[in-house]
Amino acid sequence: MTDTTSTQTGDMSGQLAGNVLFYGKPEPLSVENHGNLGINPSDKPYAFVAQSNIVPLTVTEFAPAALSFPVIFIGDNRQPVAVLGLRQGENLYVDDGVFRADAYIPAYVRRYPFVFANDEAQKRLIMCVDRQAPFLAEGGKQPLFKDGQPSEFTQQAMEFCNNFEQERLRTESFVKLIQDLDLLDVREAVFTPRGPNGEAGEPQKLAEYYAVSEDKLKALPADKLVELRDNGALGQIYSHLTSLLGWDRLIAMTFQRAAAQPAAANA
Repeated sequence: MTDTTSTQTGDMSGQLAGNVLFYGKPEPLSVENHGNLGINPSDKPYAFVAQSNIVPLTVTEFAPAALSFPVIFIGDNRQPVAVLGLRQGENLYVDDGVFRADAYIPAYVRRYPFVFANDEAQKRLIMCVDRQAPFLAEGGKQPLFKDGQPSEFTQQAMEFCNNFEQERLRTESFVKLIQDLDLLDVREAVFTPRGPNGEAGEPQKLAEYYAVSEDKLKALPADKLVELRDNGALGQIYSHLTSLLGWDRLIAMTFQRAAAQPAAANA
């Protein structure tokens, strides 16, 4: 079983497992290879996420995320994600490298440039840093190491990543629970354009995804609903369902950005 509480740094035998969104060159964090590196302040701190229209979420983020964007499930493993844009390569919540001040920033984004990776040979997790992060530099203002040991900044990053890993495992359990109860159905996000006189045009499918079926939820036996209520899953399900109202917000934001681009070009 993987040790999810490890915050070790250093060399590792074996291979890092998996590819991770945003990370160009994740390396096991070590004083030998990164002892002189530090993080510099950036006026575009979230430029790395500007072309990602979906970002993974943990289940405990559903409630705050629901206030900003749709929370849906995708893929064979029904990964919960935040939808940040209608088109691939477009993030409506990042403008010139800055995240919207009124929007929730997913923990997956906030942990960057740090991440845990699997050391499959030794069945453990090891702390890594993306060597290609634009704000990581030799002699950076916020050092990764001090006197040969992880700095306070790095220790806080380790704790954040460790907490994220715990939440990731909790999310896997939540997804398994709702799958075992057969609560997920395929849904579509649809936009119906309006003509100059308000007449409805041809509906356009924006996305196909998995979401909890309210009918299936209502049809659960009373004891199962009580179980979902008591373990906190029911509240997370309702947050997810509420978030789906956010598709209209994404449509409006898409039109706003499209309208602003010609104006910016002519400025």
